[in-house]
Amino acid sequence: MNSLPNITLLTVTHDPLGKNIKLFKELQKELEDIYSELYITISDESSNTLLEQIQKSKCNVKVIPKKGAAAARREVVRVGLSGHSDYFHYCDLDRLLTWGANHLDELKLLTSNFPSSDFLILGRTERAMETHPEEWIETEKITNKICSLELGMNVDITAGSCLFSRSCAEYINKHSKEKMTDAEWAMIVHRIAKLEIGYASVDGLEYHEEINGITRNLSESEKWIGRLKLSSIISETAITTGK
Repeated sequence: MNSLPNITLLTVTHDPLGKNIKLFKELQKELEDIYSELYITISDESSNTLLEQIQKSKCNVKVIPKKGAAAARREVVRVGLSGHSDYFHYCDLDRLLTWGANHLDELKLLTSNFPSSDFLILGRTERAMETHPEEWIETEKITNKICSLELGMNVDITAGSCLFSRSCAEYINKHSKEKMTDAEWAMIVHRIAKLEIGYASVDGLEYHEEINGITRNLSESEKWIGRLKLSSIISETAITTGK
């Protein structure tokens, strides 16, 4: 029985190696109990075993071409709007599984009430942030500083999760177009929709290499430059979106 508020999960994955299979199996029932509806976009290059496992669940599944995280996120918002939910929780699948595996009670508590703001940015506690690789921590400091300046409040915007109302989802669906959505969605809500932004930090958005790490073999320098490029794109988006 689901006595929780009418909150829908929106999530995405690109998982060729099937890293998420074990945890998804373990957490499937819990996630189905937490959310009134579940929507996922999964890349056509992902593990067939993972796809089959998700298709056995209550998730509404859409297989999409691999065109990057932003395209996958936009598509899951679009399909999620076909449901009946008043509020949506967006979270990258690897982040959600890490959260459920290590801080399930926190996830349940977060989704047990509607947020007080239209768009709630979910960031990391200091403890959760410290679990990340150094190149993530240092480059994301810059992104988060710029986003905080633009919003007029201190936020961690690069953790891959947020809670938002149906009205926000409709604005995002109409206006999202950038290469990265981390800051874009909040700025669409802030500048275009002119709805209220809130912020909460959680322990559950911590980093576990086996689930949240990248699968490609990169040198240390390549890891840093990759994160620096992401930081630059997200930061630019924070400044330009909706202006």
